[in-house]
Amino acid sequence: MQEETGAAYVGARGLPPEFLAKLEVQFGFARIACDEGFAGEPSVTAPECRKETIPAVERFFIMMGNYLTLDFGESYFRSISVFDLVLEKMPVSITLGLWSTVIAYLISIPLGIRKAVHDGSSFDTWTSSIIIAAYAIPGFLFAILLMVVFAGGSYLQWFPLRGLTSDGWEDFTLWGKITDYLWHITLPVTAQLISAFATLTLLTKNSFLDEIKKQYVLTARAKGLTESRVLYGHVFRNAMLIVIAGFPGLFLGVFFGSSLIIELIFSLDGLGQLGYRAAVERDYPVIFGTLFAFGLIGLVVGIISDLMYVLVDPRIDFERRG
Repeated sequence: MQEETGAAYVGARGLPPEFLAKLEVQFGFARIACDEGFAGEPSVTAPECRKETIPAVERFFIMMGNYLTLDFGESYFRSISVFDLVLEKMPVSITLGLWSTVIAYLISIPLGIRKAVHDGSSFDTWTSSIIIAAYAIPGFLFAILLMVVFAGGSYLQWFPLRGLTSDGWEDFTLWGKITDYLWHITLPVTAQLISAFATLTLLTKNSFLDEIKKQYVLTARAKGLTESRVLYGHVFRNAMLIVIAGFPGLFLGVFFGSSLIIELIFSLDGLGQLGYRAAVERDYPVIFGTLFAFGLIGLVVGIISDLMYVLVDPRIDFERRG
């Protein structure tokens, strides 16, 4: 019938030009310019207004200016500013990344030092075997194993299945809030630690082994210094430089590499899930906002790493030499 009358249905005719013009304005490809003296609301349908295409170079500088002021626009699907959305999800991801990195350092550095001191011993052999086996286990597989054994109901129900806090957390006492929070993050943080501490332990061991074999260590021992004084007074600072240099990489690796998988398994609403949902839904402002947040965190962690260099080794400074 439509073919006989020559009229095509709406889908075949495509989107109306007015709607396409609104989309171009919404996405920042164009702007609305109205005649002087126009008192109404600017609109592409108003006779006194017209659409003006914004050049690509100008759009780039507008975007950079918005990013410098942390203005990422508004989410297409949630009717909330991207900045507020990222700020809302940030604590979950920082919790996982920060706790995993701190605990990895607290375990790996003492373990790596002891392995270096007892290099070739039975302790070094069996700990290396455990570390290599742990490194070979995928993080998501270990997370599922932890959930099934300790939170799935089939075996032990020691830990909760999802979230960072329990219902009614706001009404808990201060100690109750702390214990409930630690109770919820135990399994997610443990799942992220499985591969993080393996690399750091071996890095610490090899770094200490290289320093122990140097001439100044033999000289310090010949002067009658105790082994602990030699190890922690002289070797520690030099050996820790390469370990501290790996801090940004370890933190970002834990923060980015496992955040999405761990958040999905343990139902944690963080930046990983936010970025994943935004990519699936093509929510471009949220995608750019999460990428900006990840990049900014990486820069901050890098600066902290440089400052830690100065604290560990006084020979390094940022002053200009004459």
